[in-house]
Amino acid sequence: MTAKLVIVVVAALVLIAGLAIDPRSTLSAYLVAWVAIGAIPLGVLCVLMTSYLVRRAWTEALHPIMLSATSVLPILAVLFLPALIGMKQLYPAASAGHALPAFKAVYLAPWFFVLRTVIYFVVLWLLALWQRATWGDSDRMIRSASAGLIVTALLLSFAGVDWVESLEPEFHSSEYGLYFLCFTLLDGTAFAILMGLASGRRIGATRGYSALLLSVILLWTYVHAMQYIVIWAGDIPDEVVWYIKRSSDGWQFVLAVVALGQFVVPFFALLNSRARSSRSWLLTLCALTLVMRCWEASILILPVVHDIAPLTIALMLPAALAFVAVTLWWAFERALANDGRLFRFGRRARVEAEAR
Repeated sequence: MTAKLVIVVVAALVLIAGLAIDPRSTLSAYLVAWVAIGAIPLGVLCVLMTSYLVRRAWTEALHPIMLSATSVLPILAVLFLPALIGMKQLYPAASAGHALPAFKAVYLAPWFFVLRTVIYFVVLWLLALWQRATWGDSDRMIRSASAGLIVTALLLSFAGVDWVESLEPEFHSSEYGLYFLCFTLLDGTAFAILMGLASGRRIGATRGYSALLLSVILLWTYVHAMQYIVIWAGDIPDEVVWYIKRSSDGWQFVLAVVALGQFVVPFFALLNSRARSSRSWLLTLCALTLVMRCWEASILILPVVHDIAPLTIALMLPAALAFVAVTLWWAFERALANDGRLFRFGRRARVEAEAR
């Protein structure tokens, strides 16, 4: 606990200093870290509900991990406050004088943006509590997961448009919501499997988890490919520019790293029967997937934020990653030790505390 507290405090002090010196660059780095790491509990919620509908041995083995991961959603919401407070530095629609069509001007207005964000987190948290309440009752699990997946898919699609796509209010893609949903699903799947392997739990045959990871990677790749094909074939300047910004000024190398690290290497590794059956290989590929989310979040966010300093980004991004990751990890560990509950109230909690 002491080491975690020191890391959080030091990272927070670095970020505060960055805000005083260069708020836009610091907030941009923080948003990258929040999206890359915050996507984990959002994605785990999708995997948790899917496990209620596709009942296998792994649903039992990974359930405590997934339940604990979804319990950190309130902490994740609080961690988004810096981006909301400094949204005028990040989101052009929040800045005075930025011309937008009438609908976008209202939809992306700061008050409406904040209201939607609050609604997203409240509903997602309630859905997570619903999944917890129905565990063990097959009929209720099916009902809660069926309704929950539909609502979660819609909410995360809108959230992706708000939190990331609106950094470029002139850009529009009908697939962006699905793309962000796949981003979170890949993050959540990799985390759940990695924690199952690293914890030493009996989670079943590794080959099955390898197939699950490969399936999600292929889904992510398919959505990426379809967005590229549709935008490039349509030859619409406002949409093609989205790729041009991310394939110039050095960002093409980051894009190449994401393509290699998130598709080429895992795809060909998981085609090998020995790698699919190896816990060490799967552990490595899950860790690589989580790292790639940071690279992908960077290429989604940083190329379109104006007037940011590369040096400040390089200094603030590690601090932001440490702050968000360690804070959420502390909450996750606490929940895992408390049967998936972040906080325990009432008489039962007091009795358990006295027993300890």
